[in-house]
Amino acid sequence: MPKSLGQEILFTILMVFVMVYAMICYNISLAMGGLNNSVFLMAFHELPIMGPVAFVLDFFIVGPIAKKITFTKFDVKSTNPVFIILSISICSVWLMCPLMSLAATILFKGGFQKEMISIWLQTTALNYPMAAFWQLLIAGPLVRTIFGLIFKAEKK
Repeated sequence: MPKSLGQEILFTILMVFVMVYAMICYNISLAMGGLNNSVFLMAFHELPIMGPVAFVLDFFIVGPIAKKITFTKFDVKSTNPVFIILSISICSVWLMCPLMSLAATILFKGGFQKEMISIWLQTTALNYPMAAFWQLLIAGPLVRTIFGLIFKAEKK
């Protein structure tokens, strides 16, 4: 877990990259009717837009709220750290998914139109399972491992 502001920024950048890139690939695949190799390159066109949006939302709004919820439910000193990590991750997905789906709806799915609410709700519903799966089983463990390796090497 990050121990300083610099570490928190790096951790958030890593997590945003892994989560946002995967979710962009997922949404492009849904729109195209399936995954193909071109999706991986196409996702890099949206990443410079959605990445900063995700960073701002996560770093300034969602991250602090997810931690506040977690630390009011669990005592950090007596709770297994796995439960703290899972709680923060679940709260983050719970809050980020509708916010990022709204951003994608506005920026890439027709923006402000009469069907915007329906498009946003559908996008959110389709994104939740993938976001939860990806965060809990792939992105979270991967980013924590990379982060741990970076700062393990720094301690030596």
